[in-house]
Amino acid sequence: MAAVTETARPRQWPKNLLVFAAPLAGASLGRDDGLGYALGASAAFVAASIAVYLINDVIDAGRDRLHPVKRFRAVASGRLPGSHAVALGGVTAVVAVCYGLWLGQPRLAALIAAYLGLSLLYALVLKHVAVIELVFVTSGFVLRALSGAVATGVPPSAWFLLTCSLGAFMVTIAKRFAELSALGGAAAAHRPVMRWYTAAGLRRSQRLAAFVMLAAYLIWAASQGNAWMRAWHLVSALPLAAAVVRFDWLTGRAGTRPVEDLIARDRVMVGLELGWLLTFTAGL
Repeated sequence: MAAVTETARPRQWPKNLLVFAAPLAGASLGRDDGLGYALGASAAFVAASIAVYLINDVIDAGRDRLHPVKRFRAVASGRLPGSHAVALGGVTAVVAVCYGLWLGQPRLAALIAAYLGLSLLYALVLKHVAVIELVFVTSGFVLRALSGAVATGVPPSAWFLLTCSLGAFMVTIAKRFAELSALGGAAAAHRPVMRWYTAAGLRRSQRLAAFVMLAAYLIWAASQGNAWMRAWHLVSALPLAAAVVRFDWLTGRAGTRPVEDLIARDRVMVGLELGWLLTFTAGL
């Protein structure tokens, strides 16, 4: 059981809260019981992401055994048999899609199925194609945000959706940079696509994505029709920008630490994130 829980990566589950992006940006839960629908969509994506992690670890087990950190993963180390991981992944994938149908949301089920299909395509083929693999990882975050919009019936703001997409793209690039910095020339042995990247190129791309993300956020904030919302959302750009700068600095010092830890465990980072959340919420 411990091996299954570890492979399910519960520390990654908070990313599924992105389903609330559209309702938050629109300051509305849309339909009656919109909160329940949003929570249901988030739960469905938790199940879908568990399926992806289980299957992905089976596919990557060979390379993971050669990695200084990933070799301790449950499948790579043999604590969770590959056949068991595949079976559990199949069950959770079916549960995720069926949950969307059970909610009476066929479009939500279709988005979850698209996420599962793209994730499998990524694991088998596309993760070996430079740049494209970054886009496909990012697409998972976009599908989460779109699912929240579909589940609650709140039309997504194009600028806010772009902000979420670029933020996810920035984090994905940072993960590649951290991996390349930590493993150096050995990085390509663990992830073949890394031979096409350079540390300087990834660093520039991360900063460009961050700059465009902040610009998109400011445009979204300035477009709010209500003066109170507009003012507070513009103010919320300050802690957001500070968090982006902090994240950039932490990325350069990450070493072998997972990038997710930089976001969730650095005290200054968490403080800036709370500052953004408070000012953002004030605007609602």
